Amino acid sequence: MSTIPFAVLRWRAAVGLLLALLAAPLVAAEYQGKVVAITDGDTLTLLVPDGSSQRQIKVRLGEIDAPESRQPYGTRAKQQLSDLVFSRPARVVVQDTDRYGRTVGRVYVGGFDVNAEMVRRGGAWVYRQYAKDPSLYRLEAEAKAAKRGLWALPASQNIPPWEWRKTESGRRASAGPPPVAGRAVPGSFSCGPKKYCREMASCEEARFYLTRCGLTTIDGNRDGEPCETLCAKARR
Repeated sequence: MSTIPFAVLRWRAAVGLLLALLAAPLVAAEYQGKVVAITDGDTLTLLVPDGSSQRQIKVRLGEIDAPESRQPYGTRAKQQLSDLVFSRPARVVVQDTDRYGRTVGRVYVGGFDVNAEMVRRGGAWVYRQYAKDPSLYRLEAEAKAAKRGLWALPASQNIPPWEWRKTESGRRASAGPPPVAGRAVPGSFSCGPKKYCREMASCEEARFYLTRCGLTTIDGNRDGEPCETLCAKARR
């Protein structure tokens, strides 16, 4: 009876392990946390556990594109997303990371798909360049036929964001304002019993409580900036 060389056995074992790894189901990365801020109709901030503390993650809803803030229906789209997710626990199935460092993914709240719901309500377009889910196109067609949300706009105002961003006004608006000085969160703050803006010693502390401690009640208009009066003074 011939003996199989050890090198051959080792090669077979390596091949077997590789095949097993390739056959194993891929598990998508996920985040679970609380939505603490809404940037616009397709971007939110999620507060997630990070060891003994918490950290915030900027999430871009994948496969859809909502009107930019300065576009017609931009403010309404932001409010639609806020109504669906703000201050609620959410699960994000990660799809990618975009060039701005944002996590791109499908967002789920209370058992429903937020990305799909935004399209169904007419709060966003299907993002043709990146969409892989064919059901989104069906939802968009239904919203368009029913003239829901942005589909009720006149044709002259119903411009997909990726086209609007190519215009001069779109490029200026998408660039956004310059960073605000003094936005860094000092490391000396810690989550405590404070609940109201009048208890905050500074705007920086208020931002810490909002983004790190999840105290969303101090962000009354859900724009990601807490204690409007206090922080307005800090900007002067």
